[in-house]
Amino acid sequence: MGNKRFDALNHVLNRSIEEKPLSKELISDYYGEAVFHDRAMKQFLPSDIYKKIKECVATGKQLNRDIADHVASGMKAWAISKDVTHYTHWFQPLTGRTAEKHDAFFTPSEVGESIESFGGDQLAQQEPDASSFPNGGLRNTFEARGYTAWDPSSPAFIISGTLCIPTVFVAYTGQALDYKAPLLKALHALNDAAVPVAQYFDRNVTRISATLGWEQEYFLVDSALFQARPDLMLTGRTLFGHSSSKGQQLDDHYFGSIPERAVAFMRDFEEQSLRLGIPIKTRHNEVAPNQFECAPLFEEANLAVDHNLLVMDVMEKVAHRHHFRVLLHEKPYAGINGSGKHNNWSLSTNTGVNLLSPGNTPKTNLRFLTFFVNTIKAVHDYDDLLRATIASAENDHRLGANEAPPAIISIFIGSQLTKVLEDLEKRIKDKGMSPDEKTELKLNIGKIPEILLDNTDRNRTSPFAFTGNKFEFRAVGSTANCSGPMTALNTVMSSQLIKFRIDVDGLIAQGIKKDEAILRVLREYIIESKKILFEGNGYGEEWVKEAAKRGLSNIKTTPHALGAYLKQNVVKLFESAGVLTHEELEARNEIYLEKYKLKIQIESRVAGDIALNHIVPAALEYQRKLVETVRGMKDIYDEKEYKKLSAPHRSLISSVSTHVSKLQSDVHIMIEERKKANNMIDSLESSSHYCDYVIPYLNTMRENVDSLEIIVDDELWPIPKYRELLFTR
Repeated sequence: MGNKRFDALNHVLNRSIEEKPLSKELISDYYGEAVFHDRAMKQFLPSDIYKKIKECVATGKQLNRDIADHVASGMKAWAISKDVTHYTHWFQPLTGRTAEKHDAFFTPSEVGESIESFGGDQLAQQEPDASSFPNGGLRNTFEARGYTAWDPSSPAFIISGTLCIPTVFVAYTGQALDYKAPLLKALHALNDAAVPVAQYFDRNVTRISATLGWEQEYFLVDSALFQARPDLMLTGRTLFGHSSSKGQQLDDHYFGSIPERAVAFMRDFEEQSLRLGIPIKTRHNEVAPNQFECAPLFEEANLAVDHNLLVMDVMEKVAHRHHFRVLLHEKPYAGINGSGKHNNWSLSTNTGVNLLSPGNTPKTNLRFLTFFVNTIKAVHDYDDLLRATIASAENDHRLGANEAPPAIISIFIGSQLTKVLEDLEKRIKDKGMSPDEKTELKLNIGKIPEILLDNTDRNRTSPFAFTGNKFEFRAVGSTANCSGPMTALNTVMSSQLIKFRIDVDGLIAQGIKKDEAILRVLREYIIESKKILFEGNGYGEEWVKEAAKRGLSNIKTTPHALGAYLKQNVVKLFESAGVLTHEELEARNEIYLEKYKLKIQIESRVAGDIALNHIVPAALEYQRKLVETVRGMKDIYDEKEYKKLSAPHRSLISSVSTHVSKLQSDVHIMIEERKKANNMIDSLESSSHYCDYVIPYLNTMRENVDSLEIIVDDELWPIPKYRELLFTR
């Protein structure tokens, strides 16, 4: 038909399922085979070196260079045994994804000869330069050295025949240019703050780790259809597209039978992930058509973040083999659910205890309440910061829609735990309690596991929800690097636990017994933070009004949300914890504003191109055919019949003209607004102008294009429609 859209559809119809033969191996036979983990280290390292590196990872102590030399030698031998020829420092620049520069083990020794070399120096540190990555002014071009430094707490792995060594990425000054370095510092600060609090209940606790279990949502689309949509290719989302008659309203895709092509893809990428030691456990259909989710078991937060970034990379690579493209954008399609990346967060001790899981005794439940209430207080005090960590041009489309939490940060804990906190607030008195009151309170606290057993409700409209033994930060976007929210959450928690310990020890110094001192402090925190607790429908307009009465922020757009990074209390928080300096926070704010601006800039350019070079010509061609039809009718019918019978056609011609005229006008005005924004020097002013004056034209352009889609002849429409993108298997 000479239409790229129909050519793409024909490609899809001719697809066959290219499923790999199912492996006869058990997962346990190959799980982690591409990772330099315990089994490999025991095989390729001397036993004393193995013990030292395990000790360093467990305690956070710095490795000396002698150990690094031994580890490098063993790592090289292991990698070469698996036919690896190159190595790279794998890092996480502030682009949001990962970066790598490959070097060969090969080193010339004499004329015509060479050896494979890789020493402690190459393992521990490299200078990749990487000066073009976002730095927010932390690096000058004339002194653009950037360094990567080995993170031994995240094991090296092999992918695509290259040994990948997880590293931090810092400037010559030591300032963080990545996501990993601040996360590691936040985890260290949390451990230092949490251990003394945990020792109120168990002196055997010497280390506390934040754990993370992420859930990754994504869409699949056939690669032929993807390539026929310039907006999907260049922005990750459809800038235009009338809603399909059938969408997700029947809920028939959710948890349904997974389509065969999708299953073949999942098996392939899961196998690759499992070989990389990523404990992928769950897969299922999500709510929207062609939307899916995968989730692993919980891991230590730093490793979990690395694994999530790896999974996104593996998914995209494997999808090509199955003639799919993975859409990780938060809102690739209008009118149906977008994608998030729920961050399930908890705290675990070296003694094997989950601090956010109720126990079997009043003592263990007092410990649970301590960390539970402190988390609520920490989120309450820094809600704007947590909102900033989930801010992006992509997530702005999703937050507040009827599938994702609103931009208002609130906490759901369930009605039963709400009653527990209310009971604590009422029963605990500043002047102390009688023995009978203490006994009754302890008995009530001891019943928490029984209460939670029957309290299985989950509030999907809450951005931060307690789900039995963890908090689920549901508002994180699907493209996000989990390090951002996790760095902030662990930092605010470390600060809060330091404050808690000071408050409790102050009461103990006054002669108040430890348990009662803890309860009194918790009572004050409950009172101070109760306004952030919300059990109802976060999607409703009533909550927006109620939140405003409570004084909670409702920051709907990224440029305005990012300002939280530079608030005085936030700067003090990060600096006191040793996680980020004022300069590093300013740099991040600058980078995120610039990234927002560039995302909208690209979208507006792509939208203008599609509108003027794809949509308008198709609409005018349809209009030309209508005009020919109307002219032909005039030759057949008398004047009265002609006017009557041609009226619908003339109305269509008028509608096409109106939409085309508005569309062309919007494109030209949008370009002028874009020029104004580009000439603004201040990043906040420029990104805000894109937000307030460019995006509205993207929206009105979409209205006109989508209206034309249901007018113009289907055979003339140049780009795949929603019904094809969402339902073509």
